[in-house]
Amino acid sequence: MNTLQCARRSISRRLTPARIFILSFALMILIGAFLLWMSFASSGYRLSFVDALFTSASAVCVTGLASIDIGKDLSFTGQVITLMLFQIGGLGIITFSVVLFGLMGRGISFKGREIVQSAFLHTPRSDFFVVVKGVIKFTFIIEAVGTILLFVRFSQDFPLASAFFHALYNAVSAFNNCGYSLFSDSLIAYQGDWIVNLTVMGLIVLGGIGFIVQYEIIGWCRGFTRKLSLHSKIVLLTSGILILSGAVLFYFFEMDNILKGMPWQRQMLASFFQSITPRTAGFNTVDIGRLMNDTILVMILLMFIGASPGSTGGGIKTTSFALLLLMIWNRMKGSHHVNVMNRQIPREILERTIAIIFASAFIVGLVTSVLLFFCVEGDLTPDRSRHFFVEYLFETVSAFGTVGLSMGVTPKLNDIQKLAIVLMMFAGRVGPLTLAFSWYSEGKKEIKYAEESIMVG
Repeated sequence: MNTLQCARRSISRRLTPARIFILSFALMILIGAFLLWMSFASSGYRLSFVDALFTSASAVCVTGLASIDIGKDLSFTGQVITLMLFQIGGLGIITFSVVLFGLMGRGISFKGREIVQSAFLHTPRSDFFVVVKGVIKFTFIIEAVGTILLFVRFSQDFPLASAFFHALYNAVSAFNNCGYSLFSDSLIAYQGDWIVNLTVMGLIVLGGIGFIVQYEIIGWCRGFTRKLSLHSKIVLLTSGILILSGAVLFYFFEMDNILKGMPWQRQMLASFFQSITPRTAGFNTVDIGRLMNDTILVMILLMFIGASPGSTGGGIKTTSFALLLLMIWNRMKGSHHVNVMNRQIPREILERTIAIIFASAFIVGLVTSVLLFFCVEGDLTPDRSRHFFVEYLFETVSAFGTVGLSMGVTPKLNDIQKLAIVLMMFAGRVGPLTLAFSWYSEGKKEIKYAEESIMVG
């Protein structure tokens, strides 16, 4: 065996599925950053590399935070680049590669199969390639329907070519839960528009529940599947409860503030839209910076929970939140197991859930601290600069949940703060545990020591 073959085998052993998954996103971000950094991507002054990197990371990680005005600062070419980035980022470059190789009749590597299955499926399936093809097909069909519906509305405000591009851009962005929009005020101008609101909300929900849930629902509706899996039931039930409770709380907290004076139909639309969009979408139909503190807290919690596993969104995921509540409830009843819908949840899944939640909370606190530490407050006194804590916490959780909502501080961040948010978006998209596991080599023996009890609680 020659040196080259030895090197290839060594690299292959080191490139675990987790590392390949992470490197694919990192490579896409760097490619996108260099493309957006070029003069042809901007409509005026050339973007700084930090802004190009921030924009690319936000698109690939389907976050939607923007340090520039996408509709004004980027040229048509630059806008198309971001469109491609959040489309590829939403589904994953590995997914496209697997489908392409499959259609070409080429074999799919074990690592590629493992990456795609972990991204879309809760349990391994022999027909996973059929599922992945169904995911791609369903994605393009839903995005096409969303584009048509938005085009019908936007054609009343723009020339046909411009209306189509606005419709396509917002539809793809909404389904991939990105939140990038060509409008400077997001969708505030369409606050009371039923077509725009219902279309965007529908796209966000469909993109956020997870591809395997979409696949099971379609199979159930067509009679191919007798019943939904426990995973799909928990996702749909938790998502419905979060959307409804979020809308109710938003309405009661804002009825005498930002909703005051609106017709009741517009109040309902705004309440449900602002309840759905923190589920990793990033669009908004009201000024987030003017919301009450109570509402900000609710939105931070919704952003931290995020979307569902196997979707384009981030956060700790709806299933993790549901399992945490179930663990607390079962422990209060004195049960050592977590039972739900006549099923018992494996202990390994419960341990992973706890690790995900606490790792996520830790990294959110760490990045928020970095933003505060590098904040240039000028001559402001501590009491007058207190608002930075809430704004930076909101920004950090938004980045972690790959949401894209902001209280207006994103363009004001300095380069160090922007880089911290880039890392936060990246960690939120690939997952904090996946990022941590990628540092450790597989196959190491686990040493087990003697047990000794300690006091807790």
